[in-house]
Amino acid sequence: MTSSRRVPPTPAEAAESRDVGREEPLSSRSTSSLEEKSKTSSAGDLQAEADDDDDDGAERVGGSATPSPHPSHRDGQPSKPPSSSAARIWRFINYTPRRCRYDPNEPYRFSMALNLLFGFAGCFTVANLYYNHPILNKLAMEFGVTYEQVSVIPTVMQAGYAAGLLFLCPLGDLFKRRPFVLVLVWFTAMVWLGLCITDNFIVFSVLSFITAVTTVTPQLMLPLVGDLAPLERRATALSIVVSGLLLGMLFARVLSGIVTEYTGWRNVYWLSFGLQNVILALLWLFMPDYPSTNPGGLNYFRMLWTIIQMVFRYPVLVQACLVGFCTSAIFTSFWTTLTFLLAEPPYSYSSLVIGLFALIGILAMGFGPFYSRLVIDRFVPLFSVILGELLCLVGVVVGTYIGNITVAGPVIQAFSIDLGLQTSQIANRSAIYSIEPTARNRVNTAYMVSVFCGQLVGTAVGAKLYAKGGWVSSGSASVGFVGLALLVCFLRGPWEQGWIGWSGGWGIRRRDLGHLEPRPGREPELEKGEDGHERPPNESDEKSSRPPEKSS
Repeated sequence: MTSSRRVPPTPAEAAESRDVGREEPLSSRSTSSLEEKSKTSSAGDLQAEADDDDDDGAERVGGSATPSPHPSHRDGQPSKPPSSSAARIWRFINYTPRRCRYDPNEPYRFSMALNLLFGFAGCFTVANLYYNHPILNKLAMEFGVTYEQVSVIPTVMQAGYAAGLLFLCPLGDLFKRRPFVLVLVWFTAMVWLGLCITDNFIVFSVLSFITAVTTVTPQLMLPLVGDLAPLERRATALSIVVSGLLLGMLFARVLSGIVTEYTGWRNVYWLSFGLQNVILALLWLFMPDYPSTNPGGLNYFRMLWTIIQMVFRYPVLVQACLVGFCTSAIFTSFWTTLTFLLAEPPYSYSSLVIGLFALIGILAMGFGPFYSRLVIDRFVPLFSVILGELLCLVGVVVGTYIGNITVAGPVIQAFSIDLGLQTSQIANRSAIYSIEPTARNRVNTAYMVSVFCGQLVGTAVGAKLYAKGGWVSSGSASVGFVGLALLVCFLRGPWEQGWIGWSGGWGIRRRDLGHLEPRPGREPELEKGEDGHERPPNESDEKSSRPPEKSS
């Protein structure tokens, strides 16, 4: 018997082969190799190597060897067991349950349950940035620092979040989203544990910065929703996750104020620590795997440069960024100066009552998914952006000029601003996610950086104007921001392919729904998108190009 045959040799044949100097069969080579390695390897390492060799033998000798119990390379997982704690953790996080694995012939169905899970994860992840806002006075007493010193904490967290947006989010176009998100959530939870137990203010500040950098996981989930959700439901799916983000900003303040009022501030951080681990477990169990949108790889610095190039290439992205900047400035300016207004005469409300005002915004967030289903999914995004800005304008005008007279002014303003902000953000995302399907994370980064800058400007301008001229002065600046956003909207129509104008018509109904499915064997014709660039129909009509979906 020769060594080239594809059946395993008998023990007698293997012995004869060794005696006459012939080439050893494959299984004998593996055995002798292991005997040699056993001189320097531990029993555990020997077993690991044997399992690995058995796996290889099963593939090369026609499957006669017993497969290893460890996941094989064919499943996309490493075959060798980990040799350290870090490797074990990575193997656990990188493992994908069978029901969540990607199958191009049977794509994962984006169900409502998965959509709600992403919204829940986004809510209590972004809340990490805002738990400290209503309890800064408690933190100052705990660490023995001044109010001016303790105000560094929200500042460094905002700076960390900005760094994460700019330097981590673009990596979503390079890495597979599932392991990337899970690693960030796990790392955030582990570092957050230090915030729960430290008694040092400097350590607390440094850890706050680090956790803020990795709290950008919701911004990685949003482009994934754009990839998974069918086109006719994309705005609705995005609205649920965006509602979760905005709810997190408001709910964190309410939860933190109430828990601290009746227990202690550290319980807020322990609660967040538990929630992060719950989110990690749920995402590990149910978050679907999805291949990288750029499997060939990209240069990291080149990716960052393309973000700037996109701003000069796509007018719809610039329009969305400018509107997002102005709307975010209105939002943060209002919620920053509202505390000053309600704490002074004629209201003189307690901190707990002021915190409960966030419930008004939470109520407004509940309308987002319904509005998206009825309006944004059916009409062009610009139509909803304009409606959202008009809502903000009505709320700002009413709240600004009667807010010193009756509390109804701030109540109306809170509801209108939150609903208008949510409407415009969902519509803007729905518009920009269609311009670069393989670069949605970078597109999202450009948009979110502009939104974040608007938040900073709104906070700074609102506080400064309130100190000089009071409630009316800061509110009047918000009226100006809304006016600028509306001007940007009206400068460019929904079908305009250039930078300014209304060519293409005034129609508000979407034209990218209802395409006929391309015939088998025929190349799909290129279509012009909203930005004027040609793309296959499957990038503008994902519904018709998708294979049948399996149930989640």
